[in-house]
Amino acid sequence: MYIVILAGGSGTRFWPLSRVSMPKQLISITGDRSMLQRTVERVLPLKPKRILIITNSLQAEETERQVQRYHRTVPVDVIAEPVGRNTAPAIGLAAAIISMRDPSAVMTVLPADHFIKDEVALCDTLLAAAAAAQKEYLVTLGIMPSRPETGYGYIEADMDLRGEGPFPVRRFVEKPPLEVALRYLEEGNFFWNSGMFIWRADTILKEMEMHIPGLHRSLKRLSITNDIWDLSDLDEQIQSIYDEVASVSIDYAVMEKSQKVLMLPVEMGWSDVGSWSALPEVVAPDAENTVCINAAGHVAIDTSDCLIYAGGTMVATVGVHNLVIVSTPDAILVCDRDRCQDVKKVVERISEAGLNSYL
Repeated sequence: MYIVILAGGSGTRFWPLSRVSMPKQLISITGDRSMLQRTVERVLPLKPKRILIITNSLQAEETERQVQRYHRTVPVDVIAEPVGRNTAPAIGLAAAIISMRDPSAVMTVLPADHFIKDEVALCDTLLAAAAAAQKEYLVTLGIMPSRPETGYGYIEADMDLRGEGPFPVRRFVEKPPLEVALRYLEEGNFFWNSGMFIWRADTILKEMEMHIPGLHRSLKRLSITNDIWDLSDLDEQIQSIYDEVASVSIDYAVMEKSQKVLMLPVEMGWSDVGSWSALPEVVAPDAENTVCINAAGHVAIDTSDCLIYAGGTMVATVGVHNLVIVSTPDAILVCDRDRCQDVKKVVERISEAGLNSYL
């Protein structure tokens, strides 16, 4: 099995801790290893043949630095995209590189910035998914929902015939309104879309040829003249490909159209850690439902339902409720907890104002 980690995101909703050159996946929300390092470590028990990390040119140097420690355990390649083109080109690039060496190899695609509590459950599920992938299916993991979440996409599975799965996918559903999410929870055959995929390299390339032929034609031009895993001569080729391919997600381009999609359900304490509001899924709150991390101490008087990142300093809160407070050496964020998604707008405003040193 090959592991492909998508690590090129910007993580704007975690500003001011997350920045352009040091986004969410390269930082530690809880003060120890980065989310990328945790992603690498959780798949090491699978003994992968190789790990390919797809990032971008701004983050490649720091990404390489963070994964140096794992080279003694498994070969790790860091591949820099010249510009973001969403997930389909990134996955296609990884599949094309793997297929030059091992066309029928199973590749597992994982985001670099998710939190998973039960890592054993993940590994067991990936092994089960790999067995289905060997039969030329496109397998995705569906997270068993614990609440009527409106911030995630859903997968509707056909669960009539197949025991514990994997199950055929009926459809992918965009983020639903609350009343629809409640109905999905009651029906029992809707799962959160994890963005994790397992398939053979040649299978996904064939599906790309059918559904996104332009991208497939561009990827076919890739060639490696040196040793197959010496990727140093690919930079100019990747630049040429990315100059012409469209930005498109793998969900929209392939998964929603293919007839080969299966879903395997898993319950593993998963969170996509999409914004500061997700902190209680990663760190247990106190008795007043407040999370305070990376602080020298926290004195709380009449404080509840707050999320605090203190940047290593002492923090005191008095008479505040339902706030997000984030302190870094050069910026402070104070935000209503119910408006964490709007932190992205702050980053947009800073960019529009030309305050690039804060991005």
